[in-house]
Amino acid sequence: MEYVYAAMLLHSADKEIDEKGVSAVLTAAGVDADSARVKAMVASLGSVDIGEAMATAVAAPVASAAPAAASGGASGDAPAEAAAEEEPEDDGGGFEGLGSLFG
Repeated sequence: MEYVYAAMLLHSADKEIDEKGVSAVLTAAGVDADSARVKAMVASLGSVDIGEAMATAVAAPVASAAPAAASGGASGDAPAEAAAEEEPEDDGGGFEGLGSLFG
């Protein structure tokens, strides 16, 4: 994952995403860069528009969450109710034994 982050950092800094740059970023971050992995990643990114890919990746979770929130109804309330039921009940019994420590 750090290889992808290095490429994204270079892209956001408007630097060339090449083997030398990716290796330099990884080395600066304290990662022992594997030259074969760096070379493979740079080669695979050659045909990718990183700006478009990042915009699509950022927009995708928001777009998929919107229909679920818009649908509402009973199906939208069920997960919240299930989460509430799973929480353990606190009856205040956690401090009972502490009194015996002080006599």
